[in-house]
Parts: sequence; structure tokens; C-alpha cells
Amino acid sequence: MRRAAIVSPVRTPVGAFGGALRTVPVEDLAATVIKAVVERTGIDPERIDDVAMAQSYANSETPCIGRWAALHAGLPIGVPGFQTDRRCGGGLQALVTAAMMVQTGACDVVLAGGVESMSNIEHYTTSMRWGRRAGNVELYDRLDRGRERSQPEHRFGKISGMVETAENLAERYGISREAADRFAVTSHLKAAAAWESGVFKDEVVPVTVPQRRGEPVVVDRDEGVRPDSNAEVLGRLRTVMPGGTVTAGNASQQNDAAAACLIVAEDRLEALGLEPIGFLEGWAAAGCDPAVMGIGPVPAVAKLFARTGKSFDDLDLVEINEAFAVQVLAVLAEWGWHDPDRINVNGSGISLGHPIGATGVRIMTTMLHELRRRGGRYALETMCIGGGQGMAALFSAA
Repeated sequence: MRRAAIVSPVRTPVGAFGGALRTVPVEDLAATVIKAVVERTGIDPERIDDVAMAQSYANSETPCIGRWAALHAGLPIGVPGFQTDRRCGGGLQALVTAAMMVQTGACDVVLAGGVESMSNIEHYTTSMRWGRRAGNVELYDRLDRGRERSQPEHRFGKISGMVETAENLAERYGISREAADRFAVTSHLKAAAAWESGVFKDEVVPVTVPQRRGEPVVVDRDEGVRPDSNAEVLGRLRTVMPGGTVTAGNASQQNDAAAACLIVAEDRLEALGLEPIGFLEGWAAAGCDPAVMGIGPVPAVAKLFARTGKSFDDLDLVEINEAFAVQVLAVLAEWGWHDPDRINVNGSGISLGHPIGATGVRIMTTMLHELRRRGGRYALETMCIGGGQGMAALFSAA
């Protein structure tokens, strides 16, 4: 079976909810990174066999975002595209699906990525198809509704949303509000230090945002990073649930961003003049109780290690997407392993943000660039997933 190489991973800056990228449609975010990948690699677009693009909050304005964005970015009409959705793991799923297509010989080159514009997720109704004779029409916020409907209520009972699942972990593992806040501060300080030292310069593609009046604004920096974050400031924030631990300061943000790369068969790299940054060595997904969805990385990593024969001792970098600070701390407690010098070294969802469909590719992009800077060998990406899943992938340096 052929090895799947990762070539030229890039990302946009991560925009804050309702922030600088609010007016940028999801298709424009996706097209920005697609164009950047083609330009940076110099690949003939005709050689791209397919486009795999994740989006967790899709709608009919841009159906099948992989195909839509490919056409919007100017790729040849003959290049097909499709969409993946494994919620928070959708972007990582797009990567591994593209890798399997390459490994099995179905394709030589797949452009893989993820995108989300959470600022533009709409409200909707399910009651107007056949009209209403009387009464009010209810509009659902797709963001909130997707979290409430992440599992069948008849089997698991009502779960108000992801915050409740995080609080369940905080109680189960005895994680305090203070510990969660300390972790969140560390995330912001790591991300701020990374920006100040130029760590992200090779991976970030600026986004040009047209203005109603005046010149376009170029957004070239993540908006959610708080260099002045400290425990005292976070400690003043109100918890989302009474008596809980989760606040807006120690949970992931809602964001707008896109990320993409090429997945290429190793035996085609030389002919195409492409240089890889890394390889996908293995991946796994696993289910868990939806009420503690944040623990999902634990069974996923156990399955991945069993398949690959690797352990934490083999890893130079580990990424745990920071859906919630308490969720990461619960995973670390269950693993019985914690090395601050190898975990989320440049920040993660709390500081850099969590644009759902794009996050898996954003994490891999940052991680592989860091792995190359360090001269490391192996890196692990893990994610918890709403509805009770975990996902993990092992990457190696080129």
C-alpha cells in the first residue's frame, strides 16, 4: 500500500465570532486556501483527482462544499469534490479519507481541507414546508441546535449541549475551576509567544476582506489570542452553568477559518515536483458515552497505539484539541501522562480557536510545521467529538 504524503499545509487566520472575517462567506474562505495550496506547490490543477473538504454546519447556500469551493477557486471543471462531517473531527476525517483514496490507488493527488464560518451559521425552521394554519413559527439557531441534537434523546436522555458534557467530566475527575482557568491562561500565553516569535508565518495565508467604504482590510493574524490573559481576569468570568467550571474563558471559541493541503501518493512526489512535510502513519476513531464526549481521545488513542505499536514515548508532539480546559485535563488524567513541553505547544482551541470543520486540518498544519522546526519524528493529533466520539491520527516527519 502506498504511503500518503502531506504537502504544503496552510490555513487562514482564525477569525473571532462576529469578528474580522464575519462578512467573508464560507466559500471564499475555502477558495483562499485552495488557491494558496495550488500556488505554493505549483501543481497543475488538472492533476488533482478530487477535493475532500469538511464542513460541520453546512447548508444549501453552498452544498457539497468540496465541489463548490473547487469551482469557486477556479479549479478545472473536471476536478470533482465532496464533503465530510464528523463534527469536530470533520477536518481530520477529510485528511484521512483523502489519504485512504491515495493509499488504495484510487487517486494520486487529493486536495483535502476543512472550513467553517460560524459567524454565518443561520437560523432555520422545520415547520414551514407545508405551512402553518395558526400559531407561531419557531426558528432554531443551528449552532445551539446541533449541540442539543448530537445524540438520540430516547436512548441517552436530554443533554443540553457540550458544556454539560464538560461539566460531567469536571465532576468525574475532580477538576476545579481554578485548574481549568490556569490551563486556559497557559494556552493563550503559548499562542501569543508563537505569534511574537514568528512561528505561524509559514502556515498562515492572509484573507482580504472587502469593505463597504475604503480599501479592503487584510486579516493576517488570529483574533482570539489574549496575550494579557491571567487567572485573575478569567476568575471574574461567570460560569455557563450555575456552580460549574466552564466559562467563556476556559472553553474553545466559535470561529471562522479554513485550512487545506495536498495528500499525494509517495511514489508520485518526484514526478510532480512536490516536497512533503510529513506522512500519515495511522488513524483511529472510537465512540464513547455522549454525556462525556470529551473523553473520546482516550479510546481513540488506545486503538491507534494498538494498531501502530507506538506509545507516548515515541512522540515529539501531542495535540489535544481544546474544546474545554476541563476536557483536556480529564483526558490527561485518564492517560496518566502529561508533558507540557510536548502538548499543544503553540496553543489550541481556547486561544487559537475552534472553527469546527477546519480545526482538524488547522491542528495538523500547525503541528507538522512545528515538527519540522524541531527536527522531530512523530506527532499525534487527537480530538473529542460531539455526540460521543474521539479521533486520533499519527503523523511522521518527511
